[in-house]
Amino acid sequence: MKQYLIVIEKTNTGYSAYSPDLQGCVATGSTKKDVEKNMIEAIEFHLEGLQAEGLTIPSSSSYSKTIKIPS
Repeated sequence: MKQYLIVIEKTNTGYSAYSPDLQGCVATGSTKKDVEKNMIEAIEFHLEGLQAEGLTIPSSSSYSKTIKIPS
């Protein structure tokens, strides 16, 4: 099982998501739950496509961290 960081952003119509480690792999959804489900499906599809073309499956190298900015 591979794990990938996804970034979820609020939009005017719901949510969008992407994975920094998988260029071009994106999804949208009307709720956070929807976009997470859709992103899982998008990543699975993306990885299947890479594999079918004989390309290397990227490893996850991104991470996230919340930082405090002095006010």
